[in-house]
Amino acid sequence: MNEAMTDTSFDADSDLLAGQPVRIVERDGVRYTLLGTAHVSLASVQAVERAIGSGQFDAVAVELDPQRLQALTNPDALAKLDLIEVIRKNRIALFAANLALATYQRRLAEQLGIEPGAELKRAVLLAKERDLPVHLIDRDVGLTFRRASQRLGFFGKIKLVMGLGAGLFSSEDVGEAEIEKLKQGDMLESSFGEFASESPALYEAIIGERDRYMATRLREEHNSEQRNVLAVVGAGHLAGLARYLEGDTEAPAALREQLEAVPKKRNIPWITLTILAVVLAGIGIGFWRGGLDMGTHMLAIWALYTGGLAGLGALLAGSHPLSILTAIAVAPFKPFRLSIPTGAFAAVVETRLRKPAYRDFLQLRDDAQTLKGWYRNRVTRIVLTFMLTNLGSMLGLWLTGFTVYGKLAS
Repeated sequence: MNEAMTDTSFDADSDLLAGQPVRIVERDGVRYTLLGTAHVSLASVQAVERAIGSGQFDAVAVELDPQRLQALTNPDALAKLDLIEVIRKNRIALFAANLALATYQRRLAEQLGIEPGAELKRAVLLAKERDLPVHLIDRDVGLTFRRASQRLGFFGKIKLVMGLGAGLFSSEDVGEAEIEKLKQGDMLESSFGEFASESPALYEAIIGERDRYMATRLREEHNSEQRNVLAVVGAGHLAGLARYLEGDTEAPAALREQLEAVPKKRNIPWITLTILAVVLAGIGIGFWRGGLDMGTHMLAIWALYTGGLAGLGALLAGSHPLSILTAIAVAPFKPFRLSIPTGAFAAVVETRLRKPAYRDFLQLRDDAQTLKGWYRNRVTRIVLTFMLTNLGSMLGLWLTGFTVYGKLAS
């Protein structure tokens, strides 16, 4: 049986970690020093420097995944992104969520004069300078986002998207209350806004699960040569991480696999299917009741509303004329491709006709902070093409359903 001991105290007078929240957990012959930090605090950066500079630790673990580390240390990595592949794999929503997070961090950096996550970046750089092993213990943000969204209902997902969208286009300073909350909480939680605290499902995915995941990764990285490990994590994770690190008995590899799994649900779009059924049945009844004229008229309504509004969405996104025509032509064939959104076709055409340049990727975080920037930058305009085309296509489907039902009922 694993023996673990937790020291939940911290010495405020210590020269090494003065004033910083710390938890000590000893397990399986390893002493884990869990250093709680504020992601927007210069004091946290200094505490990390003192801790690693002391030479007391054999390894350093940080609350980062490879993608977030790359974003902190190599912003130019975005320029290597294959947007066509992102669209084909239906990851535009995830890309937009990451963009929202980056935009939020940029706003904080400009307002506070310190890069969010600077203490994590500093911990990695100092550890490498001293040839200390570095463990990235946080879960991939994409996995967290997908697991969180799976737990939300239709309207919950709509609310989440609206909250992220508001964060993307907001130009206001981050409020003092939000900054104080961030100092005690988590960057992802703050990025999702108030919805995170209001939704137990979302909160569990972005906080509770990640506490356990990071504890699991620390146990998984167990090494006989690493007896004294420093783990740098947001203060909001400290209590949960210590609890799971001390109490979990399940094998870490199996537990990590569970926490990384995204169950493949049969995402049956019941609402869309219901409306499609109404529309198609209505068109069929139209042919049966009114003959060729009425049936053809209903088909024309279907093509006009779905194609017209999808094209309007692409137009409002500032898309290339051929992207707009693609949206108009593809939208009416929704019944034959339920799993592929209309916006994906328009976005692929937009990407091929207006391929983003290196400069677009370099300016992505800055341009994403203003509506004008979204239209100026080719990357964000592709995202707009995808989102607004889909919105138009969906509205067209609903409007056709109501129109066909009205004609049959009259």
